[in-house]
Amino acid sequence: MTSPAGRIAAAFTWACVAELEAPKPGNVHVFADGHRMTTDQFVRSAEAAAVPLSAPGSRVGARILDAVEATLAAVGANTNLGIVLLCAPLAAAADAESSELRAALANVLKALDIGDADLAFRAIVRAAPAGLAHSARHDVFEPASVTLLAAMTEAADRDRIARQYAGNFADVFELGLPLLAAALRQYADPKWATVAAYLGFLAAFPDSHISRKHGAQTAEEVRRQAATLQASWRSAGHPDRLLPELMAWDAALKADGVNPGTSADLTVATLFAHRLQTTLPSVGNSG
Repeated sequence: MTSPAGRIAAAFTWACVAELEAPKPGNVHVFADGHRMTTDQFVRSAEAAAVPLSAPGSRVGARILDAVEATLAAVGANTNLGIVLLCAPLAAAADAESSELRAALANVLKALDIGDADLAFRAIVRAAPAGLAHSARHDVFEPASVTLLAAMTEAADRDRIARQYAGNFADVFELGLPLLAAALRQYADPKWATVAAYLGFLAAFPDSHISRKHGAQTAEEVRRQAATLQASWRSAGHPDRLLPELMAWDAALKADGVNPGTSADLTVATLFAHRLQTTLPSVGNSG
């Protein structure tokens, strides 16, 4: 019988692969690589990060740093920092074997300490994401002086991943999971459920990865385009009819170097939470 850690690792790998199998405009997927990255790199990254991310009893900061180090050793590039930052607390919550995943997650986030922040800061610097710069407060290039939750709360207004820590993953549980569940009931092909969640995030708020690289105006324009596409999606009858439009927008975004990476990371976290709730009975269903 597979151990709980093994099931958490399998859920993480599944979520990463499922996200790659969906035609998400502007992001890497099996229909089209992009941004000088390939789907194979992301699959190998998921496989490398899965074990440290799900290590039994490990602190969130250690899960983050060890997963980032394993990824860099496997592919030599930052392919999944945002995914790891989001999925490490979820993995720790599942490891706690609470009756509700989100309730366990709230306890995990409250227990984050300065040591978690120090390790997470080291992971962020090691991964060197695009747009990373020094900040006046809680600079990741300096030793941590506050808990990881406090540091994330400080950054919540400018970074949607940090915002999840500050709000007990509200976007995942209150937006992503309901969209995913509704689409899974509606469509036989699960890739469309993944696209539904991704478009939901992209249409709801400007993608913070785009904001960091290209500015707020570009991020807002992409959000408006996503909202228009989401409206077409709802009236199309079946998303198969929209595949040419999805792929055309995908090509245009990639030609401009625009990658909605935060929306993709949130999609993986949503898939991971969904899988944890359906494959680990101990974490159950929560919202």
